[in-house]
Amino acid sequence: MDWPKGIGGLCYGGDYNPEQWPEEVWKEDVALMRRAGVNLVSVGVFSWARLEPSPGSYDFAWLDRVLDLLHGAGVRVNLATPTASPPPWFGLAHPDALTVTADGTRLTHGSRDTYCVSAPAYREASARIAGELARRYRGHPALAMWHVHNEYGTGCHCDHAAAAFRTWLRDRYGTLDALNDAWTGSFWSQHHSAWEQVMPPRATRYLPNPAQALDFRRFLSDEMLAHFREQKAVLREHTPDVPVTTNFVFGDWVPVDHRRWAAETDLVAVDHYPAADPPQETAFAADLARGWAGGRPWLLMEQAVVTYTGSRMIAKRPGEITRLSLSHIARGSRGVMFFQWRASRGGAELWHGGMVPHAGEDSRIFREITELGALLPSLEEACRAPVEAGAAVLWDAEAGWALQAPGLPSTGLDHTGTVRQAHRVLYRGGVTADVVHPSADLSAYRLVLVPALYLISDDDTANLRRHVEGGGTLVVTYLSGVADPCARVRTGGYPGALRDLLGIRVEEFHPLPPGTALALTGPGGEDLGTGTFWSEHVHLEGAEAPARYGTPVPAPGIGPHDAGWGAGAALHGLPAITRHRYGAGTALYVSTRLSDADLSRLLGLEPSPLELVRRGEWVFAVNHGDDEQQVPDGPLLPPGGYAVRRARQG
Repeated sequence: MDWPKGIGGLCYGGDYNPEQWPEEVWKEDVALMRRAGVNLVSVGVFSWARLEPSPGSYDFAWLDRVLDLLHGAGVRVNLATPTASPPPWFGLAHPDALTVTADGTRLTHGSRDTYCVSAPAYREASARIAGELARRYRGHPALAMWHVHNEYGTGCHCDHAAAAFRTWLRDRYGTLDALNDAWTGSFWSQHHSAWEQVMPPRATRYLPNPAQALDFRRFLSDEMLAHFREQKAVLREHTPDVPVTTNFVFGDWVPVDHRRWAAETDLVAVDHYPAADPPQETAFAADLARGWAGGRPWLLMEQAVVTYTGSRMIAKRPGEITRLSLSHIARGSRGVMFFQWRASRGGAELWHGGMVPHAGEDSRIFREITELGALLPSLEEACRAPVEAGAAVLWDAEAGWALQAPGLPSTGLDHTGTVRQAHRVLYRGGVTADVVHPSADLSAYRLVLVPALYLISDDDTANLRRHVEGGGTLVVTYLSGVADPCARVRTGGYPGALRDLLGIRVEEFHPLPPGTALALTGPGGEDLGTGTFWSEHVHLEGAEAPARYGTPVPAPGIGPHDAGWGAGAALHGLPAITRHRYGAGTALYVSTRLSDADLSRLLGLEPSPLELVRRGEWVFAVNHGDDEQQVPDGPLLPPGGYAVRRARQG
């Protein structure tokens, strides 16, 4: 039970919000859906106020008509529980269940996600509305899947959260002594002598305890997961044959460990909204989703017909909707969905766009949507084989959370950003990569990249050793293996748990001033590029140094007496990149930040002008560029062109 009921092929559709429109528009919507080839829509994601206009009083008549209309047109329904946006009456009835920020501000109703997931009233109301929906629609022929909540990620620091946090900590550590040890409670007199003294990391005078902040992120992830499980149990009771999922959203602001959540869903579903580099960001999001799914089906639940750059919303270029959708399909998604079906006339996201834009059906966007709907059924055979990946990039939510703590040696440390760079370099070099957790089975990969993996457990360290011992190549970047899972430094020299594997010992870190670079030179003095942002005093303990630090190249205005310059000069001639034979494999260490070009050169990659993904005997080729490109042993693709074809055998 890992696929929407009644859909044998690829899913196609989006979020449908009929409650935003007069009823006469619904019939037009359904007719346009049939024209576009839509077979699945998500309904009711933000409809709690319409479904339960007052406490315990329900209005399902409009939703009955919507589901009947969709069923009559052959469109299946991914029916949502609307718990991401409680109605106005809920906050008035239960003000203690509204979000409290770290500085003590209690938020009010007026947006979405304004609740405390630990508040008993919210949990009870969530289970109640889920149960009402399950009882009413358990036999409806349109029901294909349950969509619990929306983009989990809301944290709270109120007293309800504090009590739940203490319960979570008791389960994790058992005793206060174990908690004090994990949190290094003797520092700054933070030793707790009673559980009632333990609080969430609320606003405080200076730097917070990094282990406390890390555990609070872990707690929030588990607390939201408990909320999901409660609704899933209610839905499963009434509809045991209907899959249940929720839509994951990725970002450093999201306190959710999606890898751990994935096992709780019947289908991994993700939302993705690329910004600066849509093709590369799409490939990363898809490879990450495939890693979360662990070989199970996954689905692109939401994307947009516009691109968000932070300051602007830009219409996607002609053909870009199809190209990015194909990238998701090539990398494992069992369909493509959008937010939303019809662009809203009002509300906070009225400029978000839609499959049917404000211009209506007579528009470039809707014509492309219809063309994509006609294309997808032809891809079903090519999607049966697994995606072939020759490399892996390690990513761990908890390591990323730990590097968001204040008080680190540099404010620019970023696990996710370093992971993205590693993936980007592989992508541009034509290498399909899996994005996986350090505990994953690495035996299938010839190359594994370990970007800024600040936290690592002993078990995961042993997993990396096995990979190299077995003949694999491991490339580890700076600030990896430094801390244990409690964010405590592993003493004796960096990179802590990985010293023997890498054959080095790092004595000191030397973050570099912005704009300053250190030349990197080979054994014969050859130019190997530059290192920026970070540098280290590395001692060789069995490894060799294919690249050493050279002369500092300062930014304008930075001189010999400025902080960071002297350390950079003192590293002249010391190892910058190391290589160590370990068992049958090789482990490399990069002690500075390389440019994309220099990292690509280190990995021996050449630029690939096409996105090429292999799935068994099938090859997906997408030309995201402005020039014609030749598919190896295949056709010449025009700018913006694509091809899905069987690879030439032999």
